[in-house]
Amino acid sequence: MKSLILSVFVIAALAPPATQMFTGTIADSMCANADHSGMRMGPTDGECTVACVEEHDAKYVLYDGKAAYVLSDQRTPEKFAGRKVTVRGTLDAGTRTIQVDSMAAAK
Repeated sequence: MKSLILSVFVIAALAPPATQMFTGTIADSMCANADHSGMRMGPTDGECTVACVEEHDAKYVLYDGKAAYVLSDQRTPEKFAGRKVTVRGTLDAGTRTIQVDSMAAAK
């Protein structure tokens, strides 16, 4: 019986994390709460986001209204900068990073 329980725990520990859906706004790590009023690196939030990433080495993040999550894919978010999206992926809670499987404009 002990070996069965141990086996279940080992299998659970080795299982890949579950894929989830996350919805939020594409922002940058400098303005992680999607408020660009202080920076204004462009006339729109999207342009400010892209400028912060390109000029200040910020990272693209997904801001869900409460927290910001760094996105593993740092190319695709550029076309969605400042817009609401749905990201499918796996969250690493320790690093607050989403391993992105896909990204699309939110409906």
